[in-house]
Amino acid sequence: MTLKLGIDVGSTHTDAVILSARNEFVGAVKTPTTPDVTTGVVNGLDAVLQKTGADPSEVKLAAIGTTHCINAIVERRRLAKVAAIRISLPAGVGVEPMIDWPEDLKEAVGGTYFAVEGGYEYDGREFNRLDTSKLREIGRTIVEKKFDAISITGQFSPVRNDQEVEAAETLRGVVGDEIPVSLSHEIGIIGLIERENAAILNSATVEVAKAAARALEEALERRAIRAKLFFSQNDGTLMSVEYAKRYPVLTILSGPTNSIRGAGFLTGLNETVVVDIGGTTTLAGILVKGFPRQSSSAVEVGGVRTNFRMPDLVSMGNGGGSVVRKVDGRVTIGPDSVGYSIVTKGIAWGGSTVTATDVALADGYAEISGDPRVDVSRTKKLEKEFVKSAVSKIVENVEKSIDMIKTSRESMPVVLVGGGGIILPGSHYDKLKGSARVIRPPNFQFANAIGAAISQVSGEIDRVFSLEHQSRDEALKQAKQMASDKAIQAGADPERVQIVDIDEVFLAYLPSNAARIRVKAAGPLK
Repeated sequence: MTLKLGIDVGSTHTDAVILSARNEFVGAVKTPTTPDVTTGVVNGLDAVLQKTGADPSEVKLAAIGTTHCINAIVERRRLAKVAAIRISLPAGVGVEPMIDWPEDLKEAVGGTYFAVEGGYEYDGREFNRLDTSKLREIGRTIVEKKFDAISITGQFSPVRNDQEVEAAETLRGVVGDEIPVSLSHEIGIIGLIERENAAILNSATVEVAKAAARALEEALERRAIRAKLFFSQNDGTLMSVEYAKRYPVLTILSGPTNSIRGAGFLTGLNETVVVDIGGTTTLAGILVKGFPRQSSSAVEVGGVRTNFRMPDLVSMGNGGGSVVRKVDGRVTIGPDSVGYSIVTKGIAWGGSTVTATDVALADGYAEISGDPRVDVSRTKKLEKEFVKSAVSKIVENVEKSIDMIKTSRESMPVVLVGGGGIILPGSHYDKLKGSARVIRPPNFQFANAIGAAISQVSGEIDRVFSLEHQSRDEALKQAKQMASDKAIQAGADPERVQIVDIDEVFLAYLPSNAARIRVKAAGPLK
């Protein structure tokens, strides 16, 4: 029997699930997330193997959604010292790299940049020749100053990437192959500053990703699991370990996208609102054609604007571990959460902090079985009026997130997933504003880990094509091939890759015919 393992790391719990090769549910567990992340993943792995009695040798695929990289960025810890190189001179000097970064994050990555002659125009014409002698000089400085990583961002490199590639080759001739190099055209899209930010963050987290991958591979090996290891990425698909080591920023919001994909799988829906209530937040997203809807605007990561592939999400501090308090006569939920410490700090567990879960238990609509530490009677000391107000606030926050994520006034089906979903009373399922109906499917609490296990591998391109010397059909064909090639590089079966989404915008404001084309290809694992 062939089995698949899915693991997803949340702020409070790490979920692990085992599915059959046909995606039939075998078993799942929740274990506390640990500060170092890896220990929690290993604990979840051991627990799900023990619970299901699965033979480790039958696990052929392991897919993991991890928070290693986003934690490093948010906490400003374990980040590499990055030499940020911008190819744009004599243009592109008005706004310096990292100019609007939080000072502590800028300091954590070194805050150093270099500018070089070069770059392209919007249609791929050369703006200036690349100054390779200056690059070699920069390379010697990188070695001398002991930088850990390099990011290279060229003007309009998503349109034409030759200079970024040449710059990387030139630098490697000086610094060697040991220092990681991130090329912005491989990570972000049109938009110099945001793409540059994404490339710098990617370089800063490469070593974090490598360490996480090593630890997870060793954990699988020690348990005699000879499975292919994949990481979940921000668009709801998977990428190989080697790909994840090169592009770690593409993993930072994999948790929510896993939940959205898992919700679609559990309900059979391809178009729906998904509300994922976890330990810290309520996240709302939209499932479109079976994949999470992607954000069309810049997304902040750790206080930095970026423009790489990210899901379109609404996040509110409204989770199972969210702290409930009365401020100036009004009941508030979050945004702070006790997270995985709920088992020691929550009222029902004998602690002194009132959480949303305590409120749900006190009102009588939530139950927690299988945890001997929970004593619901402890929550009875909470004032009834306080509890009722808190429940109303929880419902209001969920309704607000649904309203904010929708793009039309029409009601849509809402799928409720996530372990923190018990804080939303079932009596409100048919009353939620903006929802045509609310579905909480079987195994809803494991939707994130299930989403990881069932995911496909994808590739996506987003660039401007000049139509001056080629037809629209030729440009589309080229874009489809580029997206398919990216999917195959990430680990998809070349024979089964399909185009799943195409978006085309003609750019009338440019002096020659041009179109911005975005194509996404996806396919099952090879």
